Amino acid sequence: GEATGGDSNSVQKVCAILRALGAHAPQRLTELAASAGLNKVTALRILDTLVQEDFVQRTPDGKAYAPGRESLAFAASQRRPDDVRELGRASLVRLAELSGDTALLSVRSGIESVCVDRHVGSFPIRANYLTIGSRRPLGVGAGSMALLAFLPDREREAVLGVLGSRLGAYPHVSLDGIETQLALARSRGYVLLLDFVIDKMSAIGAPVFDAQGRPIAALSIAALTERIRDREEMLSQALLREADLMRRELVSGLATPVAAGKNRKTTP
Repeated sequence: GEATGGDSNSVQKVCAILRALGAHAPQRLTELAASAGLNKVTALRILDTLVQEDFVQRTPDGKAYAPGRESLAFAASQRRPDDVRELGRASLVRLAELSGDTALLSVRSGIESVCVDRHVGSFPIRANYLTIGSRRPLGVGAGSMALLAFLPDREREAVLGVLGSRLGAYPHVSLDGIETQLALARSRGYVLLLDFVIDKMSAIGAPVFDAQGRPIAALSIAALTERIRDREEMLSQALLREADLMRRELVSGLATPVAAGKNRKTTP
């Protein structure tokens, strides 16, 4: 009875702090306590614990509080593919217009990637083998490979452990080939696949990172092999630039730049 009520009351106070911080950040202790309807001593005690647990972080000057890494991760996890699609639409248009080829936006779904949007350029021979809604195992295709390559090591290894049985529909693609390309992608920062899935067709892709540095989506361009190979530098720079623009828009939509910036614990 009493213990449960006390625990419940404490949780409500924590929720009040997080709700206030979610509505407006950064905030100083005085305004945060007032927003949450708590006295400053109670608010400070809760904030100290939330800072330790990374749900809240102090601003660089130490005078205010902002959402921490765990809060941002939770917010990012609620982002639906439709949100990402809306976020990436302008980038797809620019990439298709610049390259003349097919620009694609993919997101992860378990051990698959899903094409959630695309924009077709003006070049007459088009890579239209990926349609909106089509799925592929992670690692099969440039966007799909970008989603896999930049996962945390343990998570990537777990996917690779079950991927072999999913490659039957892709006779060109082997697990060894995927692992080789993953290493190359991590070293260069983007994916380049020449004749990897389909003969004479190639693609180049880059990951879109969230505030925690996890790949939340991937941008890619698919075209005839010579059109990718001969313009690798130009296309890779364009993809990386657009992916970074998407990352910044994603982060600014979740929290203030202060909260999204330094993902490290700060002590009082």
